[in-house]
Amino acid sequence: MINAPHSVLGLLEPLALALVNTVLISAGAFVVAVVLGLALASLRHLTGARALRLGIQVYVEIFRNVPSLTHLFILYYGLAYAGLRLGSMTAAILGLGLIGSASLSEVFRAGLQSVPLGQVEAGLAQGMNPLKAFRLIVLPQAWRVALPPIGNYGVQLIKDTSLVAAIGAPEIMFTARNLVVNSFETTLVYVLTAALYVAICMPLILLIQGVERRLAVSR
Repeated sequence: MINAPHSVLGLLEPLALALVNTVLISAGAFVVAVVLGLALASLRHLTGARALRLGIQVYVEIFRNVPSLTHLFILYYGLAYAGLRLGSMTAAILGLGLIGSASLSEVFRAGLQSVPLGQVEAGLAQGMNPLKAFRLIVLPQAWRVALPPIGNYGVQLIKDTSLVAAIGAPEIMFTARNLVVNSFETTLVYVLTAALYVAICMPLILLIQGVERRLAVSR
């Protein structure tokens, strides 16, 4: 239990510690989402196997259209019922990462499809095999298209970590609720919580805007 603090500093200290967990969850989920999302989009782009493409599409639709809390509950409570117990932090990272991978796979797919087919054909005509052409010609250009949406996803992910309080992950909102229960400083606790979210999201937003401007100039 968190002892009832009676000052802004006393409230801010546990929230700041929880912010570290929020960053860890966000970073871990972001890596899972980007790596898996790119893998899914690449397979879907390269493969001619109808069954594999259909399987990927089903995966994407399930994770995009089922509420996020449902996936988190299945990972944390459902797997524990089946005998596989995940820690709340692990379930949070894996759950948000899987959910994000479905969205990012569509972002990457749009980036891959934006590369003109003629450029790939030119690479093949110069002796490249399809994988080498994909790696050297398609991927770099797809990244440029996908980068701004990926950055926006990263900001949204930080805010979405508040969902994992439902499975007991000790992030900012989970800690804020405990502080309210123990201190009764409802307004102050949530104002400080909002300030911490702004403090972590604003630098990312400014960075994304800078990248978007540089990409626009380079085009």
